[in-house]
Amino acid sequence: MRIAQIAPLAEAVPPKLYGGTERVVSWLTEALVEDGHDVTLFASGDSNTSAKLVECAPQGLRLAGIKCALSSHLTMLLDLRRSADKFDLLHFHIDLLPHALFHDVAHKCVTTLHGRLDLPDYHPIYRALPYMPLVSISDSQREPMPPGLNWAATVYHGLPPSLVPFQQGKDGYLAFLGRISPEKRPDRAIEIAKLAGIPLKIAAKVDPADRLYFEEEIEPLLDHPMIEFIGEINDGQKAAFLGNARALLFPIDWREPFGLVMIEAMSAGTPVIAWRNGSVAEVIDDGQSGFIVDSMEEAVAAVGRVSSLKRSAVRKCFERRFTVSRMRDDYVSLYEKLLSTPQKHTYSGFEVGRSLTPPRLPAEDYASGSHNGSIAAPIWTSNGLIP
Repeated sequence: MRIAQIAPLAEAVPPKLYGGTERVVSWLTEALVEDGHDVTLFASGDSNTSAKLVECAPQGLRLAGIKCALSSHLTMLLDLRRSADKFDLLHFHIDLLPHALFHDVAHKCVTTLHGRLDLPDYHPIYRALPYMPLVSISDSQREPMPPGLNWAATVYHGLPPSLVPFQQGKDGYLAFLGRISPEKRPDRAIEIAKLAGIPLKIAAKVDPADRLYFEEEIEPLLDHPMIEFIGEINDGQKAAFLGNARALLFPIDWREPFGLVMIEAMSAGTPVIAWRNGSVAEVIDDGQSGFIVDSMEEAVAAVGRVSSLKRSAVRKCFERRFTVSRMRDDYVSLYEKLLSTPQKHTYSGFEVGRSLTPPRLPAEDYASGSHNGSIAAPIWTSNGLIP
């Protein structure tokens, strides 16, 4: 198949430091090339890939100091639109942005939604174009979305088995890895470590948007002999960081769409202690690859029980469910299913394969703000106006 993978431009593919989506795009792209597909990657120019690379920005925008990526992404999509007929399938990883430009070729598009979907601000475009094929990265990720969307599949992330090799956790500390933000709850991780009497190492980046939270809420908690703040780390450092830990703490306080760090820890054989939220119950086999908890007391107790889990068994959970080859096979099956469908077909009364011209919403709806998640934007089809 001739496949275009369209990546976010915030980071290189794979990212130099933090960057979950770009990392997944890299693993999938390389696995598809290895499987013999003709793959073109639309990404930043500092990306490293065995696929054909179309440079859409000189380098990852975050490290280049560019705060707003919208213009760069729209330019990338306009260039892709001009060459779309060169590909059998377009696989987008930039959430809602492609919908307006590619709705008339929906039969050859699929969009994996990597981010949070519980913000109603983003729902109008999904309501307006409900036939666009979507992939969720967990079943729980779908729950806040409007009804009647074209969910093509749920595909869990997978990573190369050699990326985070199995280790014995010899140093015995607790680990927190990812990003410092209120919803990730690093304060919970610090409290768990202190109550359990086990050292905690925090390897996390601090985005500018979370700088004030870090300085006011988290930094004062770091002045403790058992708490070590390392900062942002790369893939080369991640294997040892996770592999030498007794357990990974994942004390989230939000609807996590997937939580890549959980399967990275499992790959190392490191059990995960995670709050029951979002995708956690889909990723963690409770009592096998870690423990799912609902309170601080349960989390501290889980730290005491974590030695009962065999690290080799945790690794086997990873190998059974979260390898890149399984992710690639799931996507290839989905691609084949999409491409076997006739080019002009109907999703819930919407005919795909012709240009659609959505009318304006009534001015009073915009004035009242009622279009923000409470009504679906109407759209013209060959059958007339459908609300």
